[in-house]
Amino acid sequence: MSTSAKIILRKKPNSKGLYPLAIRITKDRRSTYKHIGHYIELEDWDGKELKIKKSHPNAESLNNLLASKLSEARKGLIALQTNNKDATARQIKKEIYKPTSSLTFFDFADEHLEALEAENKINRHSTDSAWLSYIERYCKTRHLAFQEIDERFLKKFKIFLKGSCTLTETSAMNIMVLIRLLFNRAIKDKVVSKEIYPFGTGKFKIKFPETTKTGLSGKEIKSLESCPNLSYMERHSLNVWLFSFYFAGMRISDVLFTRWSQIYDGRLHYKMGKNSKLLSLKIPVKVEKILLSYISDKQNDDDFIFPEMKKADLTDPKDIYRKKKVANKKFNDHIKKIAKRTGIQKKVTMHIARHSFGNIAGDTIHPLMLQKLYRHSDLKTTLNYQANFIHKEADDALDSVVNF
Repeated sequence: MSTSAKIILRKKPNSKGLYPLAIRITKDRRSTYKHIGHYIELEDWDGKELKIKKSHPNAESLNNLLASKLSEARKGLIALQTNNKDATARQIKKEIYKPTSSLTFFDFADEHLEALEAENKINRHSTDSAWLSYIERYCKTRHLAFQEIDERFLKKFKIFLKGSCTLTETSAMNIMVLIRLLFNRAIKDKVVSKEIYPFGTGKFKIKFPETTKTGLSGKEIKSLESCPNLSYMERHSLNVWLFSFYFAGMRISDVLFTRWSQIYDGRLHYKMGKNSKLLSLKIPVKVEKILLSYISDKQNDDDFIFPEMKKADLTDPKDIYRKKKVANKKFNDHIKKIAKRTGIQKKVTMHIARHSFGNIAGDTIHPLMLQKLYRHSDLKTTLNYQANFIHKEADDALDSVVNF
């Protein structure tokens, strides 16, 4: 009896209205199907030539893939016939194709979140959980095969994120980065083939939009320093902001975890929470004045300088994360009020302290020294960051042309 393998487009659309490509294996007029893992629009299929029309953006690469899969199936049939193996269409399919993993995208997503929680990366866990919720909302199910995540899926998903969800381009790209991360892990674990990888040259591109970083000027910071009639919480919030600024834009989490024991020999010695790098900085006179206002609350050298983390359960990463988040919001609320009172029009938050240091440093401090202060692993990172605040050469060039 005859046995054959043929490429077809199955007429059972998925939830997105796309139709699956498959290899149909027929034996004795009974057929079974092996899905390729790609879905296309009905109008992109040439039923006569049994191939994808040029109207599809990836017609050539997909047709090459289909030819490869068909060749693989036919070779398998020849091998079975050579070995005189007689079987049903379903049994032939099992013989030709080795079982594949049943792990889905969300299986890998759950493993990713579990790993972040085990490593106490609560901030990242919270962010990635939020990104994954958008994917689940779009798919309306947690059963998402990696084979479904092709270029068309990503393009339509991006439209959904920016349209229905009103996310920014940056947020949409961050979600795509997470999808790419999990896809790469699936390939590494041999759950999916590299052939269906939807990212890279000639495929879906992840490109972040250029952003501007705005810092305060020296004059604006002086206006904050001299702002009168502050309440206790306003003064405390400003102290934390200035402490960050005076130490080259020290991150808020590092500020809150600074202990009295880290201050000796006129220097602050600390390990950055983001990359665990050690840093030793001279304590400026302005910081000494801030420290004097908190020393009365000091019980021992191991106390935190600022009070926000004193009641945190340091064995519970989630409690630490919550208290840092609450503290940051409190500081931002008070700093915004102070900035408004002093006539500052720019957006002022705790993170702007870091941008402000970069803005005032401009091109007056050598990049290698700034790299040390910022604790960047790569000088290129420092140069790219500082480029946001260096305008003198461009300004001079403009003046040389228009001032005639």
